[in-house]
Amino acid sequence: MSSPLPPLYALRAFDIAALLGSYTRAAEALHVTPGAISRHIRTLEAHFRCQLFLRKGPRVELTDAGRTLASQLRTGFVALESACDAFRTPPQFLRLKAPTTLTVNWLLQALKGFHERHSVPEVQVSSVWMDVDRIDFHREAFDCAILLGNGQFGEQTHALRLFAERLAPVCAPSLVAQAQRNLPGCDLIHPSADRRDWRRWLKDTPLEQQVDISRGHLFDTLEQGNQAAIAGHGVSVADLTLSRHALEKGVLALPFTRQVVTGDGYYLVWPEDSPRQKEIATLRHYLLTCVPECCDEQ
Repeated sequence: MSSPLPPLYALRAFDIAALLGSYTRAAEALHVTPGAISRHIRTLEAHFRCQLFLRKGPRVELTDAGRTLASQLRTGFVALESACDAFRTPPQFLRLKAPTTLTVNWLLQALKGFHERHSVPEVQVSSVWMDVDRIDFHREAFDCAILLGNGQFGEQTHALRLFAERLAPVCAPSLVAQAQRNLPGCDLIHPSADRRDWRRWLKDTPLEQQVDISRGHLFDTLEQGNQAAIAGHGVSVADLTLSRHALEKGVLALPFTRQVVTGDGYYLVWPEDSPRQKEIATLRHYLLTCVPECCDEQ
């Protein structure tokens, strides 16, 4: 039989003291006395039979054992805080995580129409940069997310594809003729550090062996790549759905007709046990009506 856990309030006191590096500040945060924090720490040290803090004047410093425990506990408390926060948030609100490029080029306009038609739920968007689009609903305080991927976003999640990823080179109109005539000689713009977008578009084309994708300018997002292309700094690869407005306005142009459907797409993702199922269903039904026809392959 496993040994009993130490008291939760002692673990919480240790977690806050480790974060703040001070018994006094931890006491203020938890509305107890510094003496109470000290007693909680002694309880844990007796339970684990090791020293967790070293005193450094008014501050305290974690021992190696304390540092290990603090790291594990922080992960656990973040998960607990996220779970509780989901029930503190009023049910008429939905917290949505989405990549920045999608938010700027499609989602904000779609949500404007959503809020004009629906008084609830109010969607609160957190637009973030993600090296790899992912979501951990146990640790992140979101009800749903829109992510780029293949539809597999972890166990116990549902995913609905909104539209497919379609890639094609883009550049300023003034560079179209040069790109068509001599793409290998053009400056390349990579909207992701792994250069995957150029690799995907060039695959199985006569240009695959001619264009050196190891060179060029590297950016974190498609939006940054598009802005560099608009400014005339080279030829980028863009998602045609998310670059639609720039193409329609004529600030970006397509030097080639070839488009590549990568197999990835933008998905609305939510946990299967979410208490916000009704609100998420309202949002997903509306978002499907906002998908441009040319990109809708449902």
